[in-house]
Amino acid sequence: MNRKIIIFDTTLRDGEQAPGCSMNLQEKLEVAKRLELLGVDVMEAGFPVSSPGDLEAVKAIAGIIKNSAVAGLCRCVEKDIDAAREALSSAASPRVHVFLATSPIHMEYKLKMTPDQVLAQAAASVKYARKFCSDVEFSAEDAFRSDPDFVCKVFGAAIAAGAKTVNFPDTVGYAMPGEFGGRIKYIKEHTPGMEKAKLSVHCHNDLGLAVANSLAAIEAGADQAECTVNGIGERAGNASLEEIVMTLRVRKDYLKADTGIDTTQIYTASRLVSQVTGVKVQPNKAVVGDNAFAHEAGIHQHGVLVNRATYEIMTPESIGIPKNRMVLGKHSGKHALEDRLKDMGFSVDAKTLGIIFSQFKDLADKKKAVSDRDIEALVMGAAAAVPETWKLDDWAVNTGSALGASGTIRLKHKDGATQKEVSMGDGPVDSIFKAINNIVGKEPELELYEIGAITGGSSSQGETMVKICWDGRHYNGRGVSTDIVESSIKAYISAINAMEWELAAQKPEQEG
Repeated sequence: MNRKIIIFDTTLRDGEQAPGCSMNLQEKLEVAKRLELLGVDVMEAGFPVSSPGDLEAVKAIAGIIKNSAVAGLCRCVEKDIDAAREALSSAASPRVHVFLATSPIHMEYKLKMTPDQVLAQAAASVKYARKFCSDVEFSAEDAFRSDPDFVCKVFGAAIAAGAKTVNFPDTVGYAMPGEFGGRIKYIKEHTPGMEKAKLSVHCHNDLGLAVANSLAAIEAGADQAECTVNGIGERAGNASLEEIVMTLRVRKDYLKADTGIDTTQIYTASRLVSQVTGVKVQPNKAVVGDNAFAHEAGIHQHGVLVNRATYEIMTPESIGIPKNRMVLGKHSGKHALEDRLKDMGFSVDAKTLGIIFSQFKDLADKKKAVSDRDIEALVMGAAAAVPETWKLDDWAVNTGSALGASGTIRLKHKDGATQKEVSMGDGPVDSIFKAINNIVGKEPELELYEIGAITGGSSSQGETMVKICWDGRHYNGRGVSTDIVESSIKAYISAINAMEWELAAQKPEQEG
């Protein structure tokens, strides 16, 4: 019988803290709901003590997730654990995840603590966390570069204090698969009380070996793998959830292990994380990249047409890639759209369905047929939307090679007032963005502007991603339209609304 590997997803914590991957509260909630549908055993929702916003996000996620454990990360410090207790108070299955470095370089230069002090603090912190939470995980930061016997000693103390999981991270992505697997075997055999706890691994991808190291650890007996959707995370990222899960599924004959993940939800989870972070998946990315199931070479195409198994070890359907059945159009009703959404793995409430249907009808008037990728784009936009402080009312641009460009924009404020502005710029998009800034009264830095086609053909929707920065905070925006200027406008307004929403939420705190 195959072992079940626990999937601990840290997209919302380790993934979200990576440069350029920040999410607002609404986006985090949507990702959390998607992770629950995916079937992750544990989702690490954030680092509660790091900021009031992170604490509130963990609290909000803990309040809605019922089928996955929700974890909060803490240093081995009582105030961190107290913050996690507050954030996880409403969780159906809370987990407190405490960590402390064990490598000589970290103990000497970062912690300025002796090994005996680290040992005592690790045990004391686990014991303190157990006062209000039965599920406590202890991580030995930079474990791979630590003395193995010292890690065994610390793990033994943590387990004796009540830790149900001990985590062995390759924090800097330094290990090779063979030696990492060997280290996991050593830890399992030499840690006092190891039979009373689960052994976890958390691998970083600095040398591109995070997934390989995680799989080597599982082969050596690790019980839990910590990973992120699309492999996002600090520096070069974390072990990729979809790669670990699908390797275990495809090669369970070899690894004798599997997960409880619903693999048909992988594709939509990947797309959602990409959309809300603004970080695109590389085309040749394993499992979820656009080219993962593409075949261009003639001999490959012939083989696949005869029998897909000639060149595909898994099917697109197994990870939930929707089939492009171009049958929905302007005469399709709400029920047909709702059925298609269910087929694609989306579950939306009545209000969101109404928004998507309205946008679908507008799009269907412009296109003869609406593809699954078009529908997916509409869902992603609606799912991660924040309250609209500003709404697009009308726009126009005038541009040419000699005269430059002028943009006219009219926005409607949530209080009902409309404002119109005209601005000159280096091009149509630049002029419109400047006009929007004049109306909003702020000039955020534009850090990222990307545009692409959702499907092929001249009638394809343009999909624009923008990232802006204001007062040290980063905000993502996304827009889709058959007009690329309009998609750019929608994306920029989306980012502006995310900024305005967060600033409005902070006002009571600042005034108090």
